[in-house]
Amino acid sequence: MAASVLALAVAILLGASSRVDMGDAASPVAEEGLEVTYGSTVKLMHEKTKVRLHSHDVAYGSGSGQQSVTGFPEIDDSNSYWIVKPSLDSSAKQGDAIETGTIVRLQHMRTRRWLHSHLHASPLSGNLEVSCFGGDGQSDTGDYWRLEIEGSGKVWKRDQKVRLRHVDTGGYLHSHNKKYNRLGGGQQEVCGVRDKRAENIWSTAEGVYLPVNVSK
Repeated sequence: MAASVLALAVAILLGASSRVDMGDAASPVAEEGLEVTYGSTVKLMHEKTKVRLHSHDVAYGSGSGQQSVTGFPEIDDSNSYWIVKPSLDSSAKQGDAIETGTIVRLQHMRTRRWLHSHLHASPLSGNLEVSCFGGDGQSDTGDYWRLEIEGSGKVWKRDQKVRLRHVDTGGYLHSHNKKYNRLGGGQQEVCGVRDKRAENIWSTAEGVYLPVNVSK
């Protein structure tokens, strides 16, 4: 069992295939209640529309011109994996649990760029644009998102409803049914909005959840 989980993790982290099977081999990481720890590689599901937060090496044709971020309806696309990382000034280690109110960064597994936002207008709705920017060794506060857990939970767990609020702009990570005509697969806009709405609630779904680091 442990060997199958390790093999899955290696396949995902190395990006060995464009499609990742999250079937029987992934059963140990499909349980509810697993903690989302630093270094975990996960998909974020939009609660309202059930799309996965997604990116690929396609630039916006307006606004910043940076790498686009969308909501993608297919579950098994490897361009929807994100690695959970701490802020630049954090002393957190891989495997550490993440509490509500903590600032995190999300690194796109395939392109190594960071989930980012700024004051550019999003293409379809004119809200705050959400993009991917930077890379390994290139990150700033535009990549900072504050975790807000819905309900009474204090520690981020799989399937728990959360909001991610961009630190610099105050915009919540948001999506809706506005779809791009030029992108295939029914991809919908992801943007930032400054008020709390049902459309800015997400949860973690498929992925590799690293065990909680118990060493201090």
